[in-house]
Amino acid sequence: MSVYFVGIDISKYKHDCCIISAADQKIVSKFTFQNDKAGFDELLLVLGSLSTPEDIRIGFESTAHYALNLELFLENASHSFMEINPVLIKEFKKSTSLRRTKTDSVDCELIARWLMTVEYKPHPKGFYHAYSLKSLTRLRDRLIRQRSFYLVKLTNVLDHTFPEFKPFFHNRFSKTALYLLENYGSAEKMSRMNSVSYEKLRSISRGRFTPQHFLKLKELATNTVGVHNSIFDVELNSLLTLYKSLEKEIVSLETEINRLIDELNPHYLSIPGIGPISAAVIYAEYGDISNFSKPSQMLAFAGIEPSVNDSGTESHGGRMVKHGSSHLRYVLLNCCMPLIRFNMTFAAYYAKKRAEGKPHRVAITHVAKKLVRVIYALESQDMDFDSQKLR
Repeated sequence: MSVYFVGIDISKYKHDCCIISAADQKIVSKFTFQNDKAGFDELLLVLGSLSTPEDIRIGFESTAHYALNLELFLENASHSFMEINPVLIKEFKKSTSLRRTKTDSVDCELIARWLMTVEYKPHPKGFYHAYSLKSLTRLRDRLIRQRSFYLVKLTNVLDHTFPEFKPFFHNRFSKTALYLLENYGSAEKMSRMNSVSYEKLRSISRGRFTPQHFLKLKELATNTVGVHNSIFDVELNSLLTLYKSLEKEIVSLETEINRLIDELNPHYLSIPGIGPISAAVIYAEYGDISNFSKPSQMLAFAGIEPSVNDSGTESHGGRMVKHGSSHLRYVLLNCCMPLIRFNMTFAAYYAKKRAEGKPHRVAITHVAKKLVRVIYALESQDMDFDSQKLR
């Protein structure tokens, strides 16, 4: 049976498809199908007329969420497919032609011909978990950024109405601080708080908000240099409502993320310092670790390998390239802080890099590289983390 290479150029409302036979490398079919059930059935009918799914190799560029429905449809129909980095197709196009032509018809043929030149690595089955986690973790990241934005706006309002408030809480919006803003709002109302008010504050803070704290806050509220204006009260209430709404949605997202990562239970979740949310981001961004043949590929994917400058007269490493997933890079670097605090091997490795004269950020990047190598080893060897085996 002949093998067929199928290149699909994904777009929002329709997809362009080109099928090439491996036997003579000629185009068997080129057509457009709609991004709906009828269009998908049309594609399946064409593929079925060629050969069995085992002899059909399908590829398309990674294009955000537009390909998801087609991916699920192909998986349910027992067809494999390969997602391709658009940069690779762009470079392949440059190598085959100097003409600057971009049409969907040309692109789908390029994808099919590129597939013929590389090892076919089909997307893993059950990829939906990875897609779900990527959607949820990235949405969570956006909501956290919005939440931070509203906290900055809250600070701006307090700078006008009660500038002494946030420094009193060490420039943090603790649970106690937010309760005070929600229930009293203005310095004038806080200055009139009584013993009943204190009992509630003591309960919320679990005893950490002492009578001395209470009296000091009332004194600050009485003598504040801030101004009382009803417009600021309206703005404060509005910002608090938005903040609380975001907080609720973030908690809801984290519950679902925790559920999904518990089902998957990757081995790197056993590394001390990697919690469920961090593990979810790593899984969402990397996907199936078996797609990587060595740790250096994972480093490149995260963009934490150094650039290399190699010419006839000199050769040296450069700064971190920072290509790849910024979400993944951020989480990997953040995981390193608890690692160097609680794991002797990672701590010793960090100390070694610092002793070599490397600044903190550079040393942490080296720890992140070591972490990636450990993650690769755990998943490829199907084992949980054991600090005794770590070198």
